[in-house]
Amino acid sequence: MVLTAPVTSYAVERATLRNGLRVVVAPDRSAPVVAVAVYYDVGIRSEPEGRTGFAHLFEHLMFQGSASLQKMDHVKYVQSSGGTLNGSTRLDYTNYYEALPSNALERALFLEADRMRAPAVTEENLANQIAVVKEEIRVNVLNQPYGGFPWLTLPPVLFESFPNAHNGYGGFEDLESATVEDARDFFDRYYAPGNAVLAVGGDLDPDAAMELIRTHFGDVPRRTVPDRPDFDEPAPTSERRAEHVDPLAPAPAVALGWRVPDPHDLDAYLPYVVLTSVLATGDASRLRRRLVQEDRIASDVGAHIAFMEDAFDVRNPTALLVEAHHTAEVPSDRVVAAVDEELDRVATGGVPDDELERVRARLTSALLQGQDHVLSRTLAMASFEQQRGRAELVGELPALLGAVTGEQVAAAAAELLPDTRARLDIVAGGAR
Repeated sequence: MVLTAPVTSYAVERATLRNGLRVVVAPDRSAPVVAVAVYYDVGIRSEPEGRTGFAHLFEHLMFQGSASLQKMDHVKYVQSSGGTLNGSTRLDYTNYYEALPSNALERALFLEADRMRAPAVTEENLANQIAVVKEEIRVNVLNQPYGGFPWLTLPPVLFESFPNAHNGYGGFEDLESATVEDARDFFDRYYAPGNAVLAVGGDLDPDAAMELIRTHFGDVPRRTVPDRPDFDEPAPTSERRAEHVDPLAPAPAVALGWRVPDPHDLDAYLPYVVLTSVLATGDASRLRRRLVQEDRIASDVGAHIAFMEDAFDVRNPTALLVEAHHTAEVPSDRVVAAVDEELDRVATGGVPDDELERVRARLTSALLQGQDHVLSRTLAMASFEQQRGRAELVGELPALLGAVTGEQVAAAAAELLPDTRARLDIVAGGAR
């Protein structure tokens, strides 16, 4: 049975400026709000060896002023317009974005063009932001039970190459040794207009918006765009295992990871997205029912694709992850065996139509609800354009997910074998 999901269509206009900046404009006059997003094709996987955490560090630097604005002026001008803003660093991009009343569109465009042109990379700003990032690591990883689990701790088990396996938050030694020259070189290399996508959505006139974009971004100097490396590497051919002692964890945990097909091949990839929901989304899901409710061998279990838990904004290679927390009295081997049994049940018995319909409805509903918010939709369009050249996927994905069959989900489950996975056991130091 195929779920009939609505195909939403959003008008998309494109342009490429002479400096190489790719532009996507998507009008939606339903509310007096606009969103602006700039996605730079540089993320954690782009960091050179010896500079772990640099992509995230540079994201912080981009909020520290420019040649024409003082530190935090960007934030002040957006918030004084009634808007919100933020940025993030992911495996395959760094992004910056604002949502504002539509009459403040030009202000947002000026601000993003201003820091694309000349951020204030100074000794003072670099030292200050290194300290900020180090404190963030302390709060979110070093002083947090299960900090970095599994997004920082499982990749070195599943992958072998530095781009895929290294600590994306950064090691203190690498962060402390960063120089202003390193930061300026990083900006010159990766923050070229031709290495970015600008997406603008919401209450706007496309022609007028394009004119404003050319006015503010058109004179940002063109620079050489780096070749994007192919980060692919061979998948495991035998189980890879490791232990990590977490001194703050009160109880053990285990994480499993399997490589999945290239996200560009949606026909092969989407069944794995549906499978994660079959396994661990909601109380009726297979692993939650088996491990938490029936056998009571886990206190919590989850499954998702991609280490940062968004299946639709990551390039190849990526992974399907299962993680479970359990008591010290329950051997982790018992938890893993139960996961394997449930995967085998899906692989051999398939997914009944009623269960599949419920899962696909939940997934497509979440995507459709996200499209209602102009900022969420604009971010998705920017990501799809940056990674796939297809901003229109934001409206097409619900129907594509609705077309995934039970046979495809069963075939995906059959690929998740013990001898092709990585396994990480958390040893609970906090319980000692």
